[in-house]
Amino acid sequence: MREFTSPALVTLPDDATLTDGLFDLVERRPEQVVIRRKVDDGFVDVTYREFFDLVLAAAGGLVARGVGPGDRVALMSRTRYEWTVLDYAIWMAGAVTVPVYETSSADQIEWIITDAEVTLALVETEQHAALVAEVRDRTPTLREVLVIDSGALETLRAAGAAVTSEQLAAARAGVRGDSVATIIYTSGTTGRPKGCELSHGALLFDVKAAEAHLPELFSSQRDPSTLLFLPLAHAFARLVQNAAVQIGFPLAYSADVSTLVADLGKARPSYLLAAPRIFEKVHARARHTAHASGKGRIFDAAEKAAIAYSQALDTPGGPGIGLRLRHTLFDRLVYGKLRAVLGGRVRYAISGSAPLSDRLNHFFRGIGVVVLEGYGLTETAPALSANRPSHVKIGTVGQPFPGVTVRIADDGEILVRGPLLFSGYHANETATKEAIDADGFLRTGDLGTLDDEGFLRITGRKKEILVTAGGKNVAPAPLEHLLQTHPLISQAMVIGDRRPFIAALLTLDEEALERWLSERGRPADTPAATLTEDPELLAELRGAIDTANASVSHAESIKKFTVLPMDFTVESGELTPSLKVRRALVMDKYADAVTSLYGDRR
Repeated sequence: MREFTSPALVTLPDDATLTDGLFDLVERRPEQVVIRRKVDDGFVDVTYREFFDLVLAAAGGLVARGVGPGDRVALMSRTRYEWTVLDYAIWMAGAVTVPVYETSSADQIEWIITDAEVTLALVETEQHAALVAEVRDRTPTLREVLVIDSGALETLRAAGAAVTSEQLAAARAGVRGDSVATIIYTSGTTGRPKGCELSHGALLFDVKAAEAHLPELFSSQRDPSTLLFLPLAHAFARLVQNAAVQIGFPLAYSADVSTLVADLGKARPSYLLAAPRIFEKVHARARHTAHASGKGRIFDAAEKAAIAYSQALDTPGGPGIGLRLRHTLFDRLVYGKLRAVLGGRVRYAISGSAPLSDRLNHFFRGIGVVVLEGYGLTETAPALSANRPSHVKIGTVGQPFPGVTVRIADDGEILVRGPLLFSGYHANETATKEAIDADGFLRTGDLGTLDDEGFLRITGRKKEILVTAGGKNVAPAPLEHLLQTHPLISQAMVIGDRRPFIAALLTLDEEALERWLSERGRPADTPAATLTEDPELLAELRGAIDTANASVSHAESIKKFTVLPMDFTVESGELTPSLKVRRALVMDKYADAVTSLYGDRR
């Protein structure tokens, strides 16, 4: 058993809540920009005073419509400024926010509304309202649905005009640090999602701990700002939202992938929060563009120099003079253009949810964008560790946040304790007791190691370890992440539990596939489903398999693979809203493909 605790640099009063900071900042910095609202093709600044007025007006409307302290209010929307306004308005009214992914099905909406006993739902579109209407007769606590696109903020403002500041103060009066602020339903890969209750204190502690751990990102002296494009129903995006409001820096929003590059250019953020897939796509697209325009040799040389430069930063002597000169040259020719795609000001990016390959991590650091891998769960509010700009160990998820203890159990499971832990699972005492051990540590279900400096390395999921028929334990995640760095591969699922060998199910990236086909003079619109047995494509993918196999032992290597006819999506059910693969569902849905690999239907 191994354990590491970071020094406790953050203390909060027992009665500290998420709305306290808003009152303080609007008093001290009323004209500071806190939100950049998307309007048409640009962004409009919203000051603390304007944001505060919007929040108070919406909170008054909620109180006027019968929302009381402790009531649950569902919030279903894409990432947009109204999400943040309504989130803080719900807290200002003393109520509890229950996020719902905007891609949720009627069945998922029904479960969340009934389990959380939601009294009022705020949804983005009339289509969302129609989904709620489908299950309305099975959600007895739900009294009303308001639609953001149909003027929900204006409706609340009008309703709350008669609500006094004394009434709002009374609504907040009973809220303390240990009061539940939000119930986030974890998008579990099996079974019904559990409602994770997070208190005001846990969410606020996570913001302050992140600020102390990563001052280079949040310090006002560095003119911080960000563009948020991950769904705000996800706990990591919520942390960034709360950091912007509580610390005080501009937060812009982008909900449409098709406009993301343009939005980055207009918002010009100083740091980003992104999933590894975003970095993989940026790299793959840049490489393809260079090769398609006849500049492939320059890009390949620049890529090699960037990786070598980053790797040299971790050596005692640092990059040599020759490497420095090549790096300076390629910065003018290549790296500056890549940074411009991200808006031109991004120097740091936070990556979570899955590992980023070491090669890509070195590549981005080499071009001047340091990717800080971090780790956390919904149950930890959510971030609990991260690499710091001043101390990066590529391949790890950094050191614990201040005041957080990480322990590695005898079986390798990562255990966590600290003020950022969740309060429990809503109406599920059994699951709560199963999640917390006798010492108050959360059982994360992840496997990992700690080095002498407290850097945490994730090695796999406890429940996803495959045990072959020969008794070999294989962690699928490292192989899967290596495979997904290949531009043609969208998803990779490694299988082999109780089987004679390890195999893989692959899906194709449609955008990369179109480019690959065009480069070979083949119709770019050829459906992926017709290419699953294409010899040329299979040979390309076999190269990716061989590269991944080089990182593991023979017993752990992938012996066979098959290409599935369609990609995994949230809508078709193979992915959770946080883009994790529902392994059991995939195994059931593609049982015939598994049979073709192993020759039986076990």
